[in-house]
Amino acid sequence: MIINIAHLYGNLLNTYGDLGNIMALRYELRKMGHDANIDIISLGDEFDPDKYDFVFLGGGQDYEQRIVQKDLLNKKDQLKQYIDNNGVMLSICGGYQLLGKYYYDANNNKIEGIELFDHYTVNQDNNQRFTGNIKVKSSIIDDQIYTGFENHGGVTYLGEGEEPFAYVLEGNGNNGEDKSEGFRYKNTIGTYLHGPLLAKNENLAKELAKKIIWRKENEGK
Repeated sequence: MIINIAHLYGNLLNTYGDLGNIMALRYELRKMGHDANIDIISLGDEFDPDKYDFVFLGGGQDYEQRIVQKDLLNKKDQLKQYIDNNGVMLSICGGYQLLGKYYYDANNNKIEGIELFDHYTVNQDNNQRFTGNIKVKSSIIDDQIYTGFENHGGVTYLGEGEEPFAYVLEGNGNNGEDKSEGFRYKNTIGTYLHGPLLAKNENLAKELAKKIIWRKENEGK
């Protein structure tokens, strides 16, 4: 099979080598006998929720994220359709924040998210940041451990009905308070783990690859 991948704003949001997540996923898919077609969907481009099998949204600097936020609103309905139809999606750092209600930039300006989910992000006091290596345990697979690097000034709180992607073993995660890290909804994951995440965690790359293949085979895409 050919797996169709949408890299949302891949020309603008690629902090910490986020492109490596797509490269690692494609590697796992090829080991399973499938190839991947990768499209960069950027400013002004249409997003077809029926075409893609995996969607990736990375993070960037505040300037790029403000530009992306305006365009992402135009894709909100299509993204909601994709997510609600069990589409597999990974969003990291700024991308994770943009899917929620709002976050604040480095100058404490409020940036509205696209409100696909109810999490929200505020800034830490005194311009502090959560920076360093992080180790987490999957919230749904008991023996799955993931590692990465976090670097975010934002403090994120999950909304009603949102479940964490994982629980913090070492590091800070969403807010440094409740041990939650990221969120999961159906086949969508949001997280602060850089690395790139999938290159550092083959177990997660395999999990996502299997979900993609199962969905494509069973939904006749």
